[in-house]
Amino acid sequence: MGFIGGTVTLAIDKDRIGVLIGEHGKVKRHIEELLDVKIEIDSKTGEVRISPKDNKLEPLKLMKARDIIRAISYGFNPDVALMLADDNMFLEVIDIKQYCSGRREDIVRIAGRIIGERGKARKMIEELTGAHISVYRQYVAIIGDYDQVRVAKTAIEMLIRGRQHATVYKYLIRARREMKLRHLGLWYGGPSSEL
Repeated sequence: MGFIGGTVTLAIDKDRIGVLIGEHGKVKRHIEELLDVKIEIDSKTGEVRISPKDNKLEPLKLMKARDIIRAISYGFNPDVALMLADDNMFLEVIDIKQYCSGRREDIVRIAGRIIGERGKARKMIEELTGAHISVYRQYVAIIGDYDQVRVAKTAIEMLIRGRQHATVYKYLIRARREMKLRHLGLWYGGPSSEL
């Protein structure tokens, strides 16, 4: 992934190019219009180039477009990936290979722990944090606000390291309560509460 002369270049999984383009180019066009960028895709190599439309360099828009495309490449559907256009939303990616031998069977076993039986573990993490999670190949990608991503990442790392699901769910319930209290504290503790 590079940033040269106002252009961002990244490589995505060729299996995800169709999703990025969308039916009749709808997804690609939507990203381009939303963020004032031009997206060029080489379907043979999976290379994607993002450049400013009309030569108006706005690095933040280029970075947002990059993150949306990365999210799609990590298995998110475009509607979820487009949440990253919001300034308060973040993408975090965990490479399972960094936590194990890198052998395929180890990656599959760990991914299975994160997903859980019939998707229960992933669903619990999503419900208790509000984050969105995609497990794709050797990667676990998380989309959410700062707190959601932080808590979901901790829970996923606990599962990767072999903690029991019940222990992780207890952590998530406690963390959810703390997040709610913090949001209430921010809500009531802001400058407008002094009026």
